[in-house]
Amino acid sequence: MRIAIDIDSTLHHYWDQFSEVARRRFGVVLPYEGQVSWGITKLEPEQVHACVLETHTEELIATAEPYPGAVDAVNRWHAAGHFIHITSHRGTQSHEATERWLRAIGLLHDELYCSFDKITRCREIGIDVLIDDSPVNLQDALEHDIAGATIVHPWNRELCAGAPIISAADWPGLELALAPLLAGER
Repeated sequence: MRIAIDIDSTLHHYWDQFSEVARRRFGVVLPYEGQVSWGITKLEPEQVHACVLETHTEELIATAEPYPGAVDAVNRWHAAGHFIHITSHRGTQSHEATERWLRAIGLLHDELYCSFDKITRCREIGIDVLIDDSPVNLQDALEHDIAGATIVHPWNRELCAGAPIISAADWPGLELALAPLLAGER
């Protein structure tokens, strides 16, 4: 199978980085459990943009700690012959730092794509399943016959409860939940 995997809030807990930058730069506290929608309403759009840019710098990319079990699961899929496409809504200026991070954590992959249009790229290269935290991306994937999977977060919990999204609380659970699909049993 061809698997696309997001990075922020999918391979690592991005919210800690983002909320720390928002607190330091703008004095705004963004509790994880309180982020129940995809929009960040406590910040102005330009503030959100500034936080995203800072979290996608070489320094902060390098400090991201993968979720427990994420690298092992992806590496097992890669070893089993699945195509691994790492995709992120990071700007192209973050590509090299992101590639270095993936090497540093030992995550095997076939392609890294930094762009703001994941679904178009997923369709272009025939992706079968998208693992992402964004309810917008997951819903868009479903509309284009791409299976969706996610780690459950406050902002995607509602979609997971109502749509055919494969979901789990953590990476070991997600790997187990995806096993039938990746084995061609679904």
